[in-house]
Amino acid sequence: MVGFPGFGGFLRERDALAVEDMDRPDCEPGRLNRSYARFHLVNAVVSGWKGTYASHIRPLLTTSESATVLDIGCGGGDIARNLARRAAKDGFRLEITAIDPDERAFQFASSAPPVEGVTFRQALSSQLVSEGLRFDIVISNHVLHHLTPQQLDALLGDTEQLCGRLALHNDLKRSRIAYALFWAAFWPLGFGSYIHSDGLTSIKRSYTTAELQAAAPPSWTVERSGSWHNILVYRVREAPDV
Repeated sequence: MVGFPGFGGFLRERDALAVEDMDRPDCEPGRLNRSYARFHLVNAVVSGWKGTYASHIRPLLTTSESATVLDIGCGGGDIARNLARRAAKDGFRLEITAIDPDERAFQFASSAPPVEGVTFRQALSSQLVSEGLRFDIVISNHVLHHLTPQQLDALLGDTEQLCGRLALHNDLKRSRIAYALFWAAFWPLGFGSYIHSDGLTSIKRSYTTAELQAAAPPSWTVERSGSWHNILVYRVREAPDV
C-alpha cells in the first residue's frame, strides 16, 4: 500500500514530474490489463459521466439520426461502451470512435465483447485531424493530467478542429481531500493492478480549477463535475446569419 504523506505544503503545487506506472513501456502486462479491467469500477464511482451525459450530451441527441462521438485516450474503453449503452437505453444511437495511441490499451479495449456503435482505433487525435474527420461530440476522461503543456495545447487544438458541436475533457481535480479519500477507499483495487498507486499519482499531477482555466485558451471554460473533477468545455459557436 502506498504510504500517506503528511500535509504541510503537500499538493499545493501540481507535480508534473510524477510518472504513472501504467505509462511506463516496461510495466508488467498482467497488472496493466487488470488495471484496464478495473477502470470501470473507479469511473463509475468518481468520474461523473452519468451526470455529464444527462446534462451535456443527451440534450444534443435526437431519435431521428445518430450522433458521432470521439473518445480520445480511451484506455480500457469503458467510458465509450457505457455512453453507448446509456444512449441506447434512452432511445438514441451514438456512433463512437474511441482512440488510444498505446497499443496495449487498444488491444485490451478491442478484445472486450463488442458494443453496438463503438469502434476502437489505435491512433492519435492529430491523425484524425489529418484525415479530415469531424465529430459532433469530442470527449476524454483522465487524459489532461498526463500531458505536458505543449501536448495539452496540441490536444485542445486538435479538439477544436475535430469538434462539430461540443467537447468535454473530464479530468481529476487536485485536492488533499480527494487524495485522502482515494487513498482510503480504493486500496483494495490496487492488489494485482496499478489502480491505487497510479490513481494517487494522477491526483498529484492533476490541475485545480484555476490552474486548468489558466492553461486553456480563452475559448474553453472549466465546469465542475461532481466534487472531484473538472470538465474543460468547448462549444462550437454557430456562424451568425448573414
